[in-house]
Amino acid sequence: MLGMREWQGALVLGLPRGGVPVAYEVARSLDLPLDIMVVRKLGAPGQEELAMGAVASGGTRVVNEAVVRELGISPEALEASTRREIKEIERRERAYRDGNSPAPIGGRTVVLVDDGLATGASMMAAVRAVQTQAREVIVAVPVAARATCDEISREVDLVICAETPRSFMAVGMFYRNFLPTTDEEVRSLLAESRRRGNAEKAA
Repeated sequence: MLGMREWQGALVLGLPRGGVPVAYEVARSLDLPLDIMVVRKLGAPGQEELAMGAVASGGTRVVNEAVVRELGISPEALEASTRREIKEIERRERAYRDGNSPAPIGGRTVVLVDDGLATGASMMAAVRAVQTQAREVIVAVPVAARATCDEISREVDLVICAETPRSFMAVGMFYRNFLPTTDEEVRSLLAESRRRGNAEKAA
């Protein structure tokens, strides 16, 4: 586990929407700035809940080759889905940031936070989107499928999974309240984090 000195200068990035409330608490506890890394799942045609991959801010894409092969998904269908989700990422970036620029990543420790990991496709896209710029990449989640945690750990410097239950069907199973986080909640948490950071600078 990193000591407080190693966390200095780090940046917490929440994956909207559900990862942002968790990331807000992480950032507040560690006294770190909060920003977002918008990631969208690429749903398989006709089975939108099944991820054939994911795409992150900046266009970084991860493809689940096994799903693509098994379902016979064409390159054209994959590209069409990617284009749609990139447009949605751009819309969300504008909506969530309220005109603020993304926090700089270069040379920093980046802590990627989500509400949990099932297949890990979205988190893997986020990891690859930041790892070429970040000094080191840490993934932190409250709960994850054990196999997914193991897979992600081979890609980053550190994975913090509070719980890796043997029986894992869905992230929502491990929350008392798993109501969807709204766009307004995301904007509010980012704004509150900015206010806290500005107040500390002025103190």
